Amino acid sequence: MGMLLTIDDLKQQARRRVPKMFFDYADSGALTESTYRANEEDFSKIKLRQRVLVDMTNRSLASTMIGEKVSMPVALAPTGSTGMQHADGEMLAAQAAEEAGVPFTLSTMSICSIEDVASVTKKPFWFQLYVMRDKDFVINLIDRAKAAKCSALVLTLDLQILAQRHKDVRNGLSAPPKLTLPNILDMAIRPRWCMGMLGTQRRTFRNIVGHAKGVGDLASLSSWTNEQFDPQLSWKDVEWIKERWGGKLILKGILDKEDAEMAARTGADAIIVSNHGGRQLDGAPSSISVLERIADAVGDRIEVHMDGGIRSGQDVLRALCLGAKGTYIGRPFLYGLGAGGKAGVTKALEIIRKELDITLALCGKRDITQAGKDMLHRPQEAQPA
Repeated sequence: MGMLLTIDDLKQQARRRVPKMFFDYADSGALTESTYRANEEDFSKIKLRQRVLVDMTNRSLASTMIGEKVSMPVALAPTGSTGMQHADGEMLAAQAAEEAGVPFTLSTMSICSIEDVASVTKKPFWFQLYVMRDKDFVINLIDRAKAAKCSALVLTLDLQILAQRHKDVRNGLSAPPKLTLPNILDMAIRPRWCMGMLGTQRRTFRNIVGHAKGVGDLASLSSWTNEQFDPQLSWKDVEWIKERWGGKLILKGILDKEDAEMAARTGADAIIVSNHGGRQLDGAPSSISVLERIADAVGDRIEVHMDGGIRSGQDVLRALCLGAKGTYIGRPFLYGLGAGGKAGVTKALEIIRKELDITLALCGKRDITQAGKDMLHRPQEAQPA
């Protein structure tokens, strides 16, 4: 993978190796995809200050996220159907993250189960929770995460109703894929992916099948998930989930200052400024465009993280300069996974790390914890001396 130098290089290789149904799932947004595009595009509007003749030796990217030591302030975001990008995808990504010294977050809608990931990792990972109508199932998920010694629960707040993603509808997305003629032909030209899938038993949502009432096969699973996301989810649910969990809690999906203020009052350990990767409210602002306002408002009361649109180490640094204490990459590691399995995820993290390290140096800093607004080029503002 030596000549894969950027996240986009990984993306293009993943496009060739992963069936269209699953590549499009990872690489799409809701409705017109305007927010999905803005998440990436708005980073380029943020310019960095170049500094010269400063000591660039002995640089460090080490930091903490919710009190946990990380080799750089980057976590792997929770992503659904990760195990359909590559066989046993969540397990491989978790191992790559562990070896890189960054957190891995397992989605409720993962292909590999909580127990699967726990069986191949040594350090605690994080678990992302969706709140379903079936509260017994939600409690069961929380208890399973506790039993697996997950060190943080990431509660997603912005999926009470599932937005339409046109590509998924047109592709007839399902896990495992329906064996229609177009899908069979699409998979046939990707033998590496097919051989991987034939070699694993993990091809459905293993956190759900066998655990939720009445879900034993693909047909029952599909109808269950369509009905189960809870449109009545409220701040009161945060209270009982926090109490049941009893550990570190991160609230994901904050995009508005008023919601950030309410989140800060819950006693949670962190919030993630996120619009679900542009996959929910199309027309909402990009995550990076609202990060500074939210961090300025609540950053002294609750740790602020950021997710959405990061495609480089420079993007990570931009988010840190605007007030984030940690960042998440979803699509970049999925592209790496699709491109080359565990080695591809490792490559994605190496790319991010190298770009972050070089950019930090060229901005005149040696310690990532020193990242701040003074590193941004803002011509309309008086720059500090």
